[in-house]
Amino acid sequence: QVQLVESGGGLVQPGGSLRLSCTASGSIFRVYAMGWYRQAPGKQREMVAAITNGGSTNYADSVKGRFTISRDNAKNTILLQMSSLKPEDTAVYYCNAGIARTYTDTVTNYWGQGTQVTVSS
Repeated sequence: QVQLVESGGGLVQPGGSLRLSCTASGSIFRVYAMGWYRQAPGKQREMVAAITNGGSTNYADSVKGRFTISRDNAKNTILLQMSSLKPEDTAVYYCNAGIARTYTDTVTNYWGQGTQVTVSS
């Protein structure tokens, strides 16, 4: 059993900051790329930021310069530091990870349950 557990969402005023955390736990051999996606009401889920187990990062254009993704491989944890938040950042944020459960296992995509981020005055 593999779980991705997210925390850190909430309500923040425009211009404020929040930090999201996601930890992968369970029967894990190796965690590959991890990332954050978000889905606003009536919109498709979109990639926000991703990071490989080597530390390479990728960001959506809409968050570049405002969001920073980081990773602790020893703890199978990623953080998303969000600054200068805008109302359009309001969405449910989902953690995603590619995980192999055994040495011979194929990599499977896992999702967290989602955490709400609301940016509003």
